[in-house]
Amino acid sequence: MTATAATEVPVRESVLSLTGINKRFGAVQALTDVHLEVAAGEVVALVGDNGAGKSTLVKVIAGVYQPDSGSIRFAGSSVSPKGPSQAQALGIATVFQDLALCDNLDVVANLFLGQEHLVGPMLDEVSMETESWRLLRSLSAKIPSVRIPIAALSGGQRQTVAIARSLVGDPKIVMLDEPTAALGVAQTAEVLNLIERLRDNGLGVILISHNMADVQAVADRIVVLRLGRNAADFRVEDVTTDDLVAAITGASDNVVAERAKRRGESHDDAIDSNGAGA
Repeated sequence: MTATAATEVPVRESVLSLTGINKRFGAVQALTDVHLEVAAGEVVALVGDNGAGKSTLVKVIAGVYQPDSGSIRFAGSSVSPKGPSQAQALGIATVFQDLALCDNLDVVANLFLGQEHLVGPMLDEVSMETESWRLLRSLSAKIPSVRIPIAALSGGQRQTVAIARSLVGDPKIVMLDEPTAALGVAQTAEVLNLIERLRDNGLGVILISHNMADVQAVADRIVVLRLGRNAADFRVEDVTTDDLVAAITGASDNVVAERAKRRGESHDDAIDSNGAGA
């Protein structure tokens, strides 16, 4: 009784639920009967090979593409965002890989680009700067000044600004497309800490990444897509890198797994030989 209770996992409230999502582009079936669940305070990693359907699925959630069939439920209601602005208004924020920042503008201007605070016809610079610091502090961000141009920031700091911008409007879901691509070790660690902070703040996070080490370091669950279909859904503590590679490639016996198996067998043979010799 006690052992069972100790292994129980708390049930989290589902914020985003996709059921039976299909999407076709002409003769190409990009997504087939895809399912995805994301809970509040949960990081779900979406992984797969090139062409697996990750970007298409993210764009369906973000309202860039309309699914041919299937349903999307968000915060308990059935939704069908007709564009990124509608998705953002619902509470679904996306940080794409190119970040879409303006290098010549400062941090404040980038955070509120297109959704500026106004006092009559004038920009309310004071309230935007105050809110900028609040957003950055909520992420424990290392930005020296909100008045520094984006061009003067490092790659990790730019990613921080892009993530902070996604929080304007208090979203419930944040999607991050390859946030650590082309970053150094220290900057990658900084971004992974930001993802942890988003989870601690109760947001659902969808992380798209090819870096298995990053995924296993920060995700709660890992959803694998292959050829536009669900291939696997792992809890991060129950999966190995070999399992992920096998699910992504569709191979039960992949090169990595075979090598590990041979090493294990060689080790067992050596023990048997030593035992026999003794």
